[in-house]
Amino acid sequence: MSTATDAPKSAPRRGGKAPAGERVADWADGRVGVYSLAKANMRKIFPDHWSFLLGEICLYAFVIIILTGVYLTLFFVPSMAEVEYEGSYIPMQGVLMSEAYASTLDISFDVRGGLLMREIHHWAALIFVVAIFFHMMRVFFTGAFRKPREINWLFGFLLLLLAMGTGLTGYSLPDDLLSGTGVRFMEGAILAVPVVGTWLQMFLFGGEFPGYDIIPRFFVVHVLLLPGLMVGLIVAHLILIVFHKHTHFAGPGRTNSNVVGMPLFPVYAAKAGGFFFLVFGLIAMIAATTSINPVWVLGPYRPDQVSTNAQPDWYMGFSEGLVRLMPAWEIVLFDSYTLNLGLLTPLVVLPLMLGALALYPFFESWVTKDQREHHIAERPRNAPTRTAFGVAWLSWYFIALVAGGNDLWAINFGLSINSITYFGRVAFFVVPVVVFIIVRRICLGLQRRDREKVLHGRETGIIKRLPHGEFVEVHEPLSQEKLYALTAHDQQRPAELPAATDANGVTRKVGVVEKVRVRISRSYFGDSGQVTKPTAEEYREITSGEGHHH
Repeated sequence: MSTATDAPKSAPRRGGKAPAGERVADWADGRVGVYSLAKANMRKIFPDHWSFLLGEICLYAFVIIILTGVYLTLFFVPSMAEVEYEGSYIPMQGVLMSEAYASTLDISFDVRGGLLMREIHHWAALIFVVAIFFHMMRVFFTGAFRKPREINWLFGFLLLLLAMGTGLTGYSLPDDLLSGTGVRFMEGAILAVPVVGTWLQMFLFGGEFPGYDIIPRFFVVHVLLLPGLMVGLIVAHLILIVFHKHTHFAGPGRTNSNVVGMPLFPVYAAKAGGFFFLVFGLIAMIAATTSINPVWVLGPYRPDQVSTNAQPDWYMGFSEGLVRLMPAWEIVLFDSYTLNLGLLTPLVVLPLMLGALALYPFFESWVTKDQREHHIAERPRNAPTRTAFGVAWLSWYFIALVAGGNDLWAINFGLSINSITYFGRVAFFVVPVVVFIIVRRICLGLQRRDREKVLHGRETGIIKRLPHGEFVEVHEPLSQEKLYALTAHDQQRPAELPAATDANGVTRKVGVVEKVRVRISRSYFGDSGQVTKPTAEEYREITSGEGHHH
């Protein structure tokens, strides 16, 4: 707690009066303690690695979304009341449409800068979701979700879900033929929910589809509810990052109890500010040169029409792919109630897919029983099973995403849509298993190569002939920095079952859950799950004994 005697003494000013900025700072410090706050946080260290920029892209894209969204809100009319279009877009003049669609056309053709703002808003939203996804993958594959960051991992996952929901409600607001088809798809999925599906549909739409309430309700959710939740999660996410500090990759001087990098002010702040404008400029350039969601081409939504090539944004495509992969099965119960498995099954698989990723940190923590804090990021190859699981999940996701556009694949590549669908049904179960096995073996191979590098050095390609006639390749010893980076990672030992009897000869009871955990632990950290890294004794023996050629 600072006191008056702790405050720095200001130099005498001409006229005995401090500059206005300093007086404002003094006034704020007397009420909220900005000096102490700045002293504690302005010199906070941030590690310097390109992969950390993914999180910054998420933050900057969100700021751009908020700025452009506020501008668009000033002109958008969230109403489904029917009007006759009289704007400047001649092909649509005289066409009956909702006020939401008409105001979207006005923004695009009559509001100064409106079309550019729409394009920037939409592209920033797409890049926001992409950046969150890649940022989460970086955290996953480097093990940055381990204690004490499990809660922050859940915050990031919730941000991904909220971003997907915000995107869904956002591109539905114009009430064009494409977005209306997507809303119709969502309505069908809701109706497939047993028992309460019809009630949920009536509650959300305010009546029979399409009703008159869905656009105003989506507007409130899109503009107020979801962004408010996202702002809260982002703030909480950043607070936990500051509290826990950043992870950093292994290297000389980097330990589990320090952070090596640049201070927040002035170095990191200057670089972050420049990067924000770089991201903003890149998104603006893409928006100005590449059109997205040209609603004037599609026309207003009508329930009796479906737009061609109707595809959701990429982050929702896998959900439609699950529906397209599922056969149109139905079960009739008691000769009166029909279960639509063609939609109900994907509704069950979808949260299972997402939940497998969200809960993985807790699963790994249960397997390892590791209660230590981890602030050193791992190389993906040093966690072969985790890396294989992550890539297998991505392949699972990709198969569903491809299935979501099976008609486009069929048209553009001259293939049979039925063949693509049947292939997807098989691949959905087979490909992740195959990918898991292949990626795990690749990681183990990379671990063996690192082990050889540590013990024998880097291959130079230079061949020498020894005096007794033997040909050998010259190896260049690695630097101490490289040796440290290749050997600094921890290696868990596989769990073991306790002895069958205790010291008193009493039989131990081991539960089924514990037996399963031990088997999984052996798969993760046994001889088949990782390659033992070289010890200091092995290194000294190799480098000082025979067989090490320089």
